Amino acid sequence: MRKHDFIRDGDGWQTLGEEIHYENPHVTLATHTLLTPTRQDPRQPAKWVVAHRKAAVVVAPQTAEGDFLLVRQERIPVRASLWEFPAGQIDEDKVGLENTAVIEETVRRELREETGYELPDDARGELVALGMFFTSQGFTDEHNYLYLARGVVRSARGSEHGEHEAITDCRAFSLQELRQMIAAGELRDANTLSLYARLVARGLVEP
Repeated sequence: MRKHDFIRDGDGWQTLGEEIHYENPHVTLATHTLLTPTRQDPRQPAKWVVAHRKAAVVVAPQTAEGDFLLVRQERIPVRASLWEFPAGQIDEDKVGLENTAVIEETVRRELREETGYELPDDARGELVALGMFFTSQGFTDEHNYLYLARGVVRSARGSEHGEHEAITDCRAFSLQELRQMIAAGELRDANTLSLYARLVARGLVEP
């Protein structure tokens, strides 16, 4: 898997070597040997195991009534079914081409496939970009782009879950319900919590 465009040497960073241990279409596990701004002795370089992951999108679908859609999905690593905002990786052949058109195409695809909703073509719908965040920068270069989709409506095509997804439910929740679920620890995934925090920080929802 190709590293993301923003991962490059310079300003005190110098890659000395990379050993790939495992690779599949979704993740590459490698040990990096490098000099860093604070570790410049080539006799004692930094070594770090990195999980390279494709970039992804996370979208908060909001209905005309102001409710937000969440999907409930089985997550094998934590042995739990979690309520989450819809999310998905940017197609493999588009990694490194993370321009606005590619990102928004992925947002619209994941929105429809996971929830069965979509943005209307008229002025009732709006897609608002909210930047990106690193999901767990201590071990992976994965980064997710955050979006608000206002005015979503049911799609005539319905939902279309991927073969590796286990989405068991999709429901609309009020903003008050979201707050209560976060306070009670019912919403626990980084994507949903990060997107909610960004919505609040940007003044798009009441804190």
